Amino acid sequence: MTDVGQIERRTQDRMVYLFCKQLDYDYLGNWIDRENNSNIEEAILRKYLNDKGYSQALIGKTIYELTRAATNQSKSLYDINKDVYTLLRYGVNVKEYVGENTQTIKLIDWEHPLENNFAIAEEVTVVGENNKRPDVVLYVNGIALGVLELKRSTVSVSEGIRQNLDNQNQTFIRPFFATIQLIMAGNDTEGIRYGVIETLEKYYLKWKEDSDIENPLDRHIVQLCQKERFLELLHDFIVYDRGTKKICRHNQYFAVKASQESLRKREGGILWHAQGSGKSLIMVWIAKWLSENINDARVLIITDRDELDKQIEKTFLGVSEKIVRTKSGKDLINKLNATTPALLCSLIHKFARKEEADYDGYIEELKKSLPRNFRAKGDIYVFVDECHRTQSGKLHEAMNLILPNAIFIGFTGTPLLKKDKKKSIEVFGKYIHTYKFDEAVKDNVVLDLRYEARNVDQNITSQAKIDQLFDAKTVGLTDYAKTELKKKWGTMKRVLSSQSRLEKIVADIIFDMATKDRLQNGAGNAILVSGSIYQACKYYELFQNEGLKKCAIVTSYVPTINDIKGEIILDSLDENRIRERELLHLLRF
Repeated sequence: MTDVGQIERRTQDRMVYLFCKQLDYDYLGNWIDRENNSNIEEAILRKYLNDKGYSQALIGKTIYELTRAATNQSKSLYDINKDVYTLLRYGVNVKEYVGENTQTIKLIDWEHPLENNFAIAEEVTVVGENNKRPDVVLYVNGIALGVLELKRSTVSVSEGIRQNLDNQNQTFIRPFFATIQLIMAGNDTEGIRYGVIETLEKYYLKWKEDSDIENPLDRHIVQLCQKERFLELLHDFIVYDRGTKKICRHNQYFAVKASQESLRKREGGILWHAQGSGKSLIMVWIAKWLSENINDARVLIITDRDELDKQIEKTFLGVSEKIVRTKSGKDLINKLNATTPALLCSLIHKFARKEEADYDGYIEELKKSLPRNFRAKGDIYVFVDECHRTQSGKLHEAMNLILPNAIFIGFTGTPLLKKDKKKSIEVFGKYIHTYKFDEAVKDNVVLDLRYEARNVDQNITSQAKIDQLFDAKTVGLTDYAKTELKKKWGTMKRVLSSQSRLEKIVADIIFDMATKDRLQNGAGNAILVSGSIYQACKYYELFQNEGLKKCAIVTSYVPTINDIKGEIILDSLDENRIRERELLHLLRF
């Protein structure tokens, strides 16, 4: 019989009661001594398919195809799980008899969640290279889709997560996880942490949603495993992204849900989510929902930087969603004038030597490209990435002329000034959903920012500061070496007294690099944002001259020959301008 500790036993009994009485799952039993426990309980699945009216021939072939995909151990766990998920989500294509038409057999009724068979079993002993026993396994129509490891309140949830990770190892019961879609670990004090197959411990997620249920474990189980929610998470919020399976965070889920509600009403708006909180996948899930639920839906994603355009393309292609990058405004118009593709991304190209996207130039190109009697084909939805950079509204006005019936959603993660906030709402409409920076910090999604005001000395006002830096630079030197070095130390006085503001900033940073623990011991690093390419090059040169060799320039600037041609050097030309051209020339060649 079970050797589960008494405290954990009481917690597990309560969870079983919660699943059965509150969530209305069937109880399959304690399977610690049951033989041949499997992730596909054929008898239960066969009964479900029979009740759906499928013939015995179709049922037999369907179960065979599912079992073959789940037991193909020549593939990685990721690929096996992906193959099984495809069958779960889209159905199994089989022929009842040779020569007949192919039929799609649905293993799960996604459209009517309550018409599926939900059940749990506890202490499920699974035979493997080394046997293991998950605490609770969730079955839908006899297919194991969820696993829950429970710990007493004094034992960290991390222990349950590591136990789940161990179980996925080939040394234990990896084949059992071929069908598993949601992996959970929890206790009464921390609640539930959840992930999917091969999710590393540090990436396990915590659900956050208002509830009257005080106990964190009970609350999270109800929120994640309620029948409709459980199937919705599996159907709409899982992606296989270039070797990594992912599931949504709570902020992504609620952003997509709010967007669905807004789009059903044919209303646009703004999604304001902190940088780094997963807006790209929100776009993926909304676009996928549109394609599956709105007739003739087409999605156009607009960005104003080449790297963002490439990132959007990479994200969608990485999760097997076909997207086409347009090459120009004319190319965009041509593709909108056709019926395909359904998913487009377009870059507002940079023109001439402007550092920001040239909206006027892009709009003019679009208008010139319009054929007579142009009308975009399909039901168009436009996603504008980093929409805070289109505050003038010119782009929006132009797109409205070209796509008068389109619905616009703006995405941003940048805090807006009051005047910009007002303009954004005027252009895009209401806030559909927000996930602010402080929320993301609290959820450990992004790191907090710390600001330290700094007033760089314009003159030498503290000899003590000079002496402090000297002492930091000469740690470990003999008295003789310090005396010799001090003869050259007047250089620092000259730098701090210099009229050059850049030199003063460099000197102040070097002081920090030599005296701040996190910087001087090599455990940290620093970023200095400059106002121009030339200024960045000048900073680099000053750092090199002052002995700080481990520094580099990072920029998205792509120099061209146009930056340096056509200028005659005159005697009266400013020395800095000459030096700027020389630096730009070096970057180019």
